[in-house]
Amino acid sequence: MLPFVSLLAAELVCLVYGAEVIRDTTTYGQTVSENLFIVNKQLAPDGFQRSTVLAGLTPSTGSFPGPLISGNKGVRFNLNVTDQLTDPSMVRSTTVHWHGLFQKTTNYADGVAFVSQCPIAANHSFLYDFQVPDQAGTFWYHSHISVQYCDGLRGPLVIYDPQDPQAYLYDVDDETTVLTIADCTELIAAAVAPPADATLINGKGRYLGGPAVPLAVINVQQGKRYRFRMISIACDAYHNFSIDGHRLTVIEVDGENHEPATVDNIQIFPGQRYSFVLTATQPVDNYWVRALSSSGVGFSGFTGGLNSGILRYQGAPDADPTTTNSTGVVLTESMLHPLENPGAPGLPFPGGADEVLNLTLGFNLPATFFMNDTQYIPPTVPVLLQILSGAQSPQDLLPPGSVYTLPINKTIEINFFGNATPGGPHPFHLHGHSFDVVRSADNTTYNYKNPVSCTYVVHPKQTTIRFVTDNPGPWFLHCHIDLHLEFGLAVVMAEAPSLVKATDVTTPAWDELCPIYDSLTPAQLP
Repeated sequence: MLPFVSLLAAELVCLVYGAEVIRDTTTYGQTVSENLFIVNKQLAPDGFQRSTVLAGLTPSTGSFPGPLISGNKGVRFNLNVTDQLTDPSMVRSTTVHWHGLFQKTTNYADGVAFVSQCPIAANHSFLYDFQVPDQAGTFWYHSHISVQYCDGLRGPLVIYDPQDPQAYLYDVDDETTVLTIADCTELIAAAVAPPADATLINGKGRYLGGPAVPLAVINVQQGKRYRFRMISIACDAYHNFSIDGHRLTVIEVDGENHEPATVDNIQIFPGQRYSFVLTATQPVDNYWVRALSSSGVGFSGFTGGLNSGILRYQGAPDADPTTTNSTGVVLTESMLHPLENPGAPGLPFPGGADEVLNLTLGFNLPATFFMNDTQYIPPTVPVLLQILSGAQSPQDLLPPGSVYTLPINKTIEINFFGNATPGGPHPFHLHGHSFDVVRSADNTTYNYKNPVSCTYVVHPKQTTIRFVTDNPGPWFLHCHIDLHLEFGLAVVMAEAPSLVKATDVTTPAWDELCPIYDSLTPAQLP
């Protein structure tokens, strides 16, 4: 496990939304090439200055969130990541994970330290070269080494579909309708998840007792319909999101189109993404945008602009809203049904899959999480490199007890247990796949006909997912509360390891990552 320096050094990020945009407006199969520089920077958007780790298109333009990266369906990305980190109190090596993209035949570009690659060392770069042939929707990118993304390395990624089957529902879908929600913690005094000091909407927010810094303003025009792409880039807290006086029609979940579901409040966990349509039919005015945190500042409500932003109609004055909120209908997983290809694989009863895995969560004080009594501790050799070097069985693959091998083209059912595990609910994310949640967190019954299809399952009690193993490679399955991952709440699904060599082609630059990283001296780490 990497040293816990960046948290004990006491600063998590809460920064200003970047204006940079990488946008591909070309046709299917075109290439987006760009440099992404990873830098340290001092920023104080909520009035409290801190050291951060940021992404920018140049070394001087690091921002939070990082620049929007986008393309059209079928895009190929050539994204050269250059590590220019210098702060010795923080992790200086890095990776970038392209969250929600399946990376078929390009597992090496998944960006997970010690699963799919060795970290990029400071003063070095690595080209992530991958294609997105059949996915469209709302995604994001973030560091995947230790808890570095909590220090700021995170940003939105959108893949537009020119043939979007739900385009008739909205008029506006561009960089102005990308919406990020984050938590912000100023000081860390212990190796546990600290309470959030501020909620950030598009990188702006206030903390209790702090200065009245500007809040995020979302501009709309009366009569138009807006597709907002909401991404939780939070490190720990989940948020209850609503906009006074407006209903939200959810049409996408984690990059998967779903039948429209109209609600008043969306509960969003770290890493989740929802697209919702808002119709601007209210009188011209200002309306509170609310994202109530589950932690810290959330207990202080909305006084003084806490946990808030502003929806501003064209023609409204530059002033704080005076609107009030009501809970109304809260989105639940059981309301969501896929628009395309609904239905879980396998047979329609519990255990009706080719393989069934039971994963039980556990915890020991002071800060150790387990999956089936095993704490995940990153290996020194990436799992992908182990497989390419000949390791095939769970007994051979490291870390011991944390790697599960799966056969190709089989239906897998995973049951999550562990009601008493602290720090929940736990949002579990599987790399390389979407899956069907046949037993949701909000329901004790099973749905095999049209369950929600996503890359997350929220686990407060027993939940069950299914997916098909059609993507060879080692794929991380982990809690997306980053401290819980850091303390061991993860496993690796090694999918069809015997086929990885034939399907997953690495690059010479990837081959060089481990020798460079392994040559670092203790003074150059973390």
